[in-house]
Formats: sequence, C-alpha cells, structure tokens
Amino acid sequence: MRSVYLTSAYLAPVHYYAKMLSADKVYIEQYDHYLKQTYRNRCTIAGPNGELALTIPIVKPDNVKCPTRDIQISDHGNWRHLHWNAIESAYNHTPFFEYYKDDFRPFYERKFRFLVDFNENLRQLVCSLIDMQPLVEYTTNYQVILPEDAYDLRESIHPKKDFQATDPSYHPLPYYQVFQERLGFLPNLSIVDLLFNMGPESLLVLKKSI
Repeated sequence: MRSVYLTSAYLAPVHYYAKMLSADKVYIEQYDHYLKQTYRNRCTIAGPNGELALTIPIVKPDNVKCPTRDIQISDHGNWRHLHWNAIESAYNHTPFFEYYKDDFRPFYERKFRFLVDFNENLRQLVCSLIDMQPLVEYTTNYQVILPEDAYDLRESIHPKKDFQATDPSYHPLPYYQVFQERLGFLPNLSIVDLLFNMGPESLLVLKKSI
C-alpha cells in the first residue's frame, strides 16, 4: 500500500496502527470537519467488565463545519484524572504497564490546548515505543477525491463501524489480554491495550494483522 489517509485519533485502535505500519506514507487529516462520537476524541480500553470508552471533552466549536485542527480541549469534568485512573485500573496488572506508565502519565498532567496536538504527541510516543517509523505528513487542505494509489480510511476506522466490513484486509491477530478468561479476546481496542499486554511483541502482532 503506497499511502493511507487517517484522521487524528486519541490513542487510536490497533487497526489504525496496523494500517500505518503497512503504508509507505501516512497522511493525517487536519482539515476534515470535526465529527462527534469518533476516534478523534475517543478511545476504547478493556476494563474488568468489558469495553470502556474514554472521551475527551471539547470546547464547542462556533460552527458545525469546524476543522479538526481548530478543535480545543475542554477542562470539563476533570477528565485527565478520570482517564488516567481508568487506564491504570484497567492495565495495572498487565505485563508491561509498569514499564510504560511513566511515558504516558505526563499526558494526563499537562494541558494541551488543541486536540490534534494532544493526539499527535501521543501517536509519536506510541510509535517510538513500538519501534515504528512511519513516514507521516499532515494535510494542508481537505481533498474529497484522493490520488488513485491512496487508501482512504478517514471515516472507515470508526467506533460504530465494523472493521471487518470496512477493511477486509485487516485481520486482527489475537494476543494475550489480562481479562481474556472472563471476557474472551476483544479485538481492535486502543493501541495501549496491545502495548501494555504485549510490550516489544506489539510490532509483530501488528505485522501479522495486515
């Protein structure tokens, strides 16, 4: 796959990183109209009772066609504290949480103004921990029609869409999950689920999921 277009995403799902790994070049969209209830400000982790969605509150934009790059993070509801507590509670007993937690905790102590900056700094951290070096560019305008060799996943990787229907080339490889005996394997959770459970083997799981 020569290039893939992806939205900005908060601790994106495994699918997102698998496609990033398989592409020669990655374009992260900055000029799409911001949409609610997407991975732009939401991630899904595995809690003891099943999947748990964590959503970053945003400052309500002045108009419905606000580009994602202009979306600001709200301080409403002490969300940083709640998200970190949820992540710590969910993954405290995984094999690699102790190893990686000090890399992630500062993101829940520092305030970022813009959602895309928060997401992008987290993405760069995740890629470095997994030992991925994707060639990433940020869009400078919104293209409805992309080049023929581009794979458009901007609205396909979505929490309310079946990844098996939107992208049949992605086959999530099952891996160890701390609550697997109780819940069964939960595919396509946030990349932190893979990282905290599998550590350095995360890269191999991503490669085998393509």
